[in-house]
Amino acid sequence: MEEKQHIGQLFDRIAGTYDGLNHGLSLNTDRRWRKKAVAQMRPVEHVLDVAIGTADLTIEMLKRGKAQRVTGIDLSDQMMAYGKLKVESLKWKERVEFIHANAQHMPFADNTFDAVTCAYGCRNFQNLDEGLREMYRVLKPRGQVTILEFSYPKNRLIRWVYDLYFSKILPWVGRIVSKDKTAYTYLNKSVKSFCWGEAFVQHLHDAGFKEEHFIPLSFGITTIYTAYK
Repeated sequence: MEEKQHIGQLFDRIAGTYDGLNHGLSLNTDRRWRKKAVAQMRPVEHVLDVAIGTADLTIEMLKRGKAQRVTGIDLSDQMMAYGKLKVESLKWKERVEFIHANAQHMPFADNTFDAVTCAYGCRNFQNLDEGLREMYRVLKPRGQVTILEFSYPKNRLIRWVYDLYFSKILPWVGRIVSKDKTAYTYLNKSVKSFCWGEAFVQHLHDAGFKEEHFIPLSFGITTIYTAYK
């Protein structure tokens, strides 16, 4: 998908409206999804948050005591700028580090982090398998990976509503609010073309992870994946 080659620039353009649109268009369901994903985590010292964006998942981890400190990477400087403001407002500036870096070429040594997380970032990787292998490499032995990603409902009625929303309503509203003609059209395409469920679990297994498990949420609209090194 051509947009993935410039994914950082795409999210830079919509950073200012990203949180508001996410929460508003999902009726705050995205907050509940993150809470459920964080609930699957074991408390650890140091977490790598891949595609940290505006730091919503990082903040949830710190609130719930699942991490003492977080290092976040992202290709969008503007998304991270908003994330830094949110972290600083909560007095957690010293506990979170933001780094501009590519998930497929992480600037960290092997076996660095106690856990790795990623919320709605995996489908934006140019190469999913390379990104997952990098997560595995920088994770300590017996460390946990927790991934939250969009998936596809199996129920035909739910799928029809889902398709209508993602292909018509979301791009239209996103274009009006963000003033960007392509970003939310890309979101629809990226979700439809991405793997989910057992297929995604197979990618985790191929990257070296064990004890893979997934939990569909909201009729399968999104899914939590967990696995261990």
